Amino acid sequence: MPQHSALISAMQFRTQLCALFALAHVAMASTLHLTLMPMAEKAPLLLDSLRYSTQAGETFSVSRCSFLLGGFALQRADGTWWEAPGHIAWIDAEKRRFDTALENIPAGKYQALRLHLGLDAKTNTASPSQYAPDHPLNPNLNGLHWSWQGGYIFLALEGSFRVAGQALGGYSYHLARDPNRTALTFTGDFNLTADASAAFTFDLHTLVGGPQPLSFVKDGLSTHSHAGDPVVAALKGNLPAAFTLQQITSSIPAIARPSPIKPLYLPQKPVAYRFTMSRYFPIPPLPRDNPLLKERVALGERLFKDTAFSRDGTLSCASCHTRASAFTDPRRFSIGVEDRIGTRNAMPLFNLAWKTSFFWDGRAPSLRAQALMPVQDHLEMDEKLENVVTKLEKTFKEQFASAFDSAEITPERIGLAIENYLLTLTSYDSKFDRSMQGKEQLSAEEQRGFELFMTEYEPRMGQRGADCFHCHGGPLFTDHQFHNNGLSPVESDTGRHRVTQNDRDLYKFSTPSLRNIALTAPYMHDGRFQTLEEVIAHYDHNLRRTDTLDPNLAKHPPTGIRFSASDKAALVAFLKTLTDEKYAK
Repeated sequence: MPQHSALISAMQFRTQLCALFALAHVAMASTLHLTLMPMAEKAPLLLDSLRYSTQAGETFSVSRCSFLLGGFALQRADGTWWEAPGHIAWIDAEKRRFDTALENIPAGKYQALRLHLGLDAKTNTASPSQYAPDHPLNPNLNGLHWSWQGGYIFLALEGSFRVAGQALGGYSYHLARDPNRTALTFTGDFNLTADASAAFTFDLHTLVGGPQPLSFVKDGLSTHSHAGDPVVAALKGNLPAAFTLQQITSSIPAIARPSPIKPLYLPQKPVAYRFTMSRYFPIPPLPRDNPLLKERVALGERLFKDTAFSRDGTLSCASCHTRASAFTDPRRFSIGVEDRIGTRNAMPLFNLAWKTSFFWDGRAPSLRAQALMPVQDHLEMDEKLENVVTKLEKTFKEQFASAFDSAEITPERIGLAIENYLLTLTSYDSKFDRSMQGKEQLSAEEQRGFELFMTEYEPRMGQRGADCFHCHGGPLFTDHQFHNNGLSPVESDTGRHRVTQNDRDLYKFSTPSLRNIALTAPYMHDGRFQTLEEVIAHYDHNLRRTDTLDPNLAKHPPTGIRFSASDKAALVAFLKTLTDEKYAK
């Protein structure tokens, strides 16, 4: 008996000792916070500032600097490496994403850090639809996936340039493809006995200027990293000199973690609504505080169609967003109460789950905010929210009680319900989608249009496509960004600039999806084009060049692309394959 007790005690001691070692191992793990700051000429990069110079004497600006980093590893003193194979960082100058953190590093001292600009082959070719909304490789977040062509852009560098005495031009350098993944190694005293940080700079003047200097005019205005391209060779050769380790700081204070987001006003027995989408779509950033519920979606649909939102009881949201027009308005400008005429064309309301700002100028930060703005707009419904609440209280108490935790009706809950409904309006079943699934086949003309749509205009490398995919790529057929697309400007509507008051946003408007484009005429933010043929003619040879013209358009020759009549017809034919039949009935 005593021997048995002693055996138990020994086993318990061993178990406790193992637990202590495990806790010690966790406690001895460290975090390395990395900051990578885009620079130019020894100062923080200023976007859209025509102030930098190439060795060829060209003055240039940078409007986009966005890149992916992977293959992180730390070298121990004995020469072995600790690796973080699954860690990916996305750095973006415009989004002000400069930081990433390597976690659970075995505590100790390291003599070098290695990372790669670009992704390993397996990660690069994996399905982009698998990543969470906030993952660095979610294409709806980073805008760096090459759409139906496959693979990611490792580095996107875009902007404008000017040669003395000539008109403003544009450049678009996209470094990609497996052979161009570039290893970068930095030696230093990485003391990770506690948490630490390291600061790096990425000098874009060095990337363009040397050791292998580039000239936009002489070497090329664009690259998509095809084999044998000398622009790619220069960019890859310049990368190591462009990155510099500036500082290592040990024993940094811990960073506070954000609190979990809790759902708002859940009913006692909530019933989840089944959200459906294409398996090719990226995972959307659905609002965690407003989960999709059957009762809330149903309430939102009823509110969307109710005329109580307009001052005179004549208009609902559905009045200017009709299903037969893919939830847009076939009129150039919508008509409000007392026949007041709006100033912009109504935007379509499908696939909004992937957007993070709303209206042509992005002034609404959420769908729930967007839903209430037309109600209060003098040119639209011209009603006060408190009056809407009073009207709805007469007939909607029961519906609000089933969708929320009480029958209380407030503007906030109205917005949440309409947001719930709008998030369910998805579009993913077109002839094009069925062709990608092998269920239907595009005609020869439609296939030709698709090829033109997805091909870069890069005559230097024998590429003469339509360049549409830059802003309308991916399964959503939009990048959800703001672009100046070369329309003749109207001084009374400066687009995104009206919201930000930043001159770099002059005449930029939100990029609409091209899905259901055959149903959503007229086109552009002000409905100035009635047909797809007019739209293609604009991009073919009618661009208006201003200082904020998108670089992927500014790099085209002043005379335009000048497609043949058959190529223009092919583009129209392809665009018509994007119609979802459920909106065409």
